[in-house]
Amino acid sequence: MLRTLALILALSSGAAQAQDTAASVVLKERLVSADGVITLSDLFDMAGDAGDVQLARAPAPGRSISLDPDFVRNAAAREGLHWANAGGVLRVTVERAARTVSTSEITAMVEEALFVETGHAFAVNLSNLRQDLYAPLDTLGGPELISFDHDAGSNLFRAQIAPYPGGETLTVSGRAQRVADVPVLNRTIARGDTITAADVDWVRLPESQVRGEIILAQDSLIGMAAKRALSPDRPVRSYDVEPPVVVERGELVSLVYEVGPLTLSAQARALENGGEGQFIRFVNLQSNRTVEAWVEGPGRASVLGGRSGASSVES
Repeated sequence: MLRTLALILALSSGAAQAQDTAASVVLKERLVSADGVITLSDLFDMAGDAGDVQLARAPAPGRSISLDPDFVRNAAAREGLHWANAGGVLRVTVERAARTVSTSEITAMVEEALFVETGHAFAVNLSNLRQDLYAPLDTLGGPELISFDHDAGSNLFRAQIAPYPGGETLTVSGRAQRVADVPVLNRTIARGDTITAADVDWVRLPESQVRGEIILAQDSLIGMAAKRALSPDRPVRSYDVEPPVVVERGELVSLVYEVGPLTLSAQARALENGGEGQFIRFVNLQSNRTVEAWVEGPGRASVLGGRSGASSVES
């Protein structure tokens, strides 16, 4: 009996001494494996030479796995590391580091495939919004579209995408909608203000919302003046803008009438505001007759033979 008690005391003393000589370690704040295995250095700071000891296979990229704390403590102890688990951790959860292929990247790949197939721009809605793909950190190359099927009648699609060349594919599906790129204003434009290139942004709208009067070309906006106050982020209609006024109502201009080799000129007064290239009414001050003429610029207008049914300029 005394011999047994002495043996127990000796073993306990030896265990205590071994614990005293073991290096104390604590868990890292974030437990991440960069490759296919989980090592002691993935779990503990200052693991030293024991850091390369493998504990388990790592989960798939972007996933996590939980280890039993007793298993971790015993594995560490075998390598001379003492983990007290003072925080009472119930599960040791380790993540697998990965490169992420986001939902937006997947959507962009499908939209590009649709444009190549049809020649039209599409907006894509995935049936599952949580479809991120993950690739191991040590792989090369970006995501690849492995297969693509599109039903033009219903605009439903299905695609297989690999996160990296040779990687396991993910099947995605959803619906596509034809869209148009539409220029919009990025600030409020007051009546009479001229629109500049810095005032224009772009939005994509479903084609069903793009009516015939909506301006689609940026060049048809830049340099035009607002006929009324225009709000930002909304399509601009053709009747919302006009050329900037270069000839104001009541202003005197030089009016030229050209037909063949004949050119006549007279002084005239504008009866309305007009922008460059607009067709407005003038009164010839010499004949006191009203004519319609094209505004060519500040102080200039012309009546070209055959371009209008207006009365000729009488000198």
